[in-house]
Amino acid sequence: MKGAPLGAVDEYGSLPQDYAYTGPKGQWQRPLRQRLNVYAICFAFIVPWVIFAAVSGLLSFSVRHLTPTLAWGLCLALFGLVALFGFIARTTADRRASGDHDAAPNWFTFLCVASLLGWFGGVVCGNYNFSHNMRPFYNVEDLNTYVGVDPSTARGPELMDAGRAMFTEESRLDLSKSMGFRSTETYCVAPVTMGESPLATYDFWAVGVNCCSGNAGDFHCGQFNNPHAGAGLRLMNDEQRSFYRLAVQQAEAAYQIQALHPVFFIWMEDPVAEMQAYQDDGFRFFILGLVSFFVIQFALTIIAAILFSKVSDKNW
Repeated sequence: MKGAPLGAVDEYGSLPQDYAYTGPKGQWQRPLRQRLNVYAICFAFIVPWVIFAAVSGLLSFSVRHLTPTLAWGLCLALFGLVALFGFIARTTADRRASGDHDAAPNWFTFLCVASLLGWFGGVVCGNYNFSHNMRPFYNVEDLNTYVGVDPSTARGPELMDAGRAMFTEESRLDLSKSMGFRSTETYCVAPVTMGESPLATYDFWAVGVNCCSGNAGDFHCGQFNNPHAGAGLRLMNDEQRSFYRLAVQQAEAAYQIQALHPVFFIWMEDPVAEMQAYQDDGFRFFILGLVSFFVIQFALTIIAAILFSKVSDKNW
């Protein structure tokens, strides 16, 4: 057969079915294997990861703390971009179904699904990171720091805006007046005192969850046994505060003491270092999320490229 490559014609003088007539000179040749669209692969790999990073960052850090409406608004805008990818994929699929073989929805479909996964993953990771790491950090940072607090003379209303309190060197926990309130969890409290004489009011309390039995003297929350501990990091969990108040009321009844305006702290040596640890944990969690989704997205893109290479589509 004229123009056919040597050895391609079989014993009956015909070409295999996968040969086609191409070229102005009438050559016959085997079609090239489908070449992958490198631009489509790169775009479909990078964009979902960027969406994950943007959503996770918006919901984790200061933008959400300062202007939550803006943070969620930008996240919804990114979801609109995901919806646009879905619309393009659906339109391209409809064109293909109507007989337009130049329309190939494969990478658009992958882009939409991967971006949707990135968006929801970013929301989940961002919410978790903000609630467990960054919200406590920002809330305490917004409050004041008090140094040299004397529990025998200072009163709770004076420290209502305290995020960190450094008590006097003579201050200590009075474990003999500790108490625990049980409600699924055990909410433990112990008053901060100074000297041996009873105080007029016990307004400053060290707290913790499931670190006491409820009996007097059985309190092992925070750095209770650290001789250098003499400071408190303000409790910022609103859900726990009411349970700690009930524990204080039990202590008032059991030990015949007063707590007119109780303020709750996590007992420790260095609240500043503890706050820095919250921030460091938040950044570490964010970076871990970026790396994890990068690996997942890379694997999904490789799998999609292998599958789509077997399809005779030349474009998106």
